[in-house]
Amino acid sequence: MLKRPAFTIIEVLIAITLMGIILPALYESVALLRDSNTHLFSYLEKAKKVTQGTDTLYLDLVSSDGNITIEKNNFSSVCIENTKNSLYALSVARVCWLVLKEDNTLVRVEGYGYTLPIGTEERVEVDKVMKNVALFDLYYQEDKILVLLQEKKKEPVTFMIQGVTKPKIKKKKPKKVKKRNTKPSREGNTTRPSPPSPVK
Repeated sequence: MLKRPAFTIIEVLIAITLMGIILPALYESVALLRDSNTHLFSYLEKAKKVTQGTDTLYLDLVSSDGNITIEKNNFSSVCIENTKNSLYALSVARVCWLVLKEDNTLVRVEGYGYTLPIGTEERVEVDKVMKNVALFDLYYQEDKILVLLQEKKKEPVTFMIQGVTKPKIKKKKPKKVKKRNTKPSREGNTTRPSPPSPVK
């Protein structure tokens, strides 16, 4: 009779020992890969949020009538009086972008006919765009707007918009004043109107 080849106890023990060495290393590499994917996903989510924020700011500026006010402090704040880019279905919205002192959070305020600081009776929508802002600055000259935006320990985002013209200020025409014939009086420097000439 032929004997069937089989594993000996020693061979089985060696296989179990090798699996005991390989499996923990394999588990650690899988856990490391999972952590890496989690970090990558959170980074992509933050990058997506920043991209959406810069896209919204770009559309706010491009869709405006050019009536834009920029105030400089530690950070710039910009108010766009009339923009057609509304996130809340307004036909024309007033939008302000500013950085709050708390966590240097960049926010977008949308509404109609409100003033800053916002009163309790004013109805506006406030959206948080980015935390830990290191730089938010805007420059507006002629028809060009330059935007600089940076989150702490991140690469800065810059873009320029052309073709946003400031609204022309209409000059009031001076009223025409009819001049009267005046003759110097005998009493001094005062003048008085001359009497009308007789009609023949």
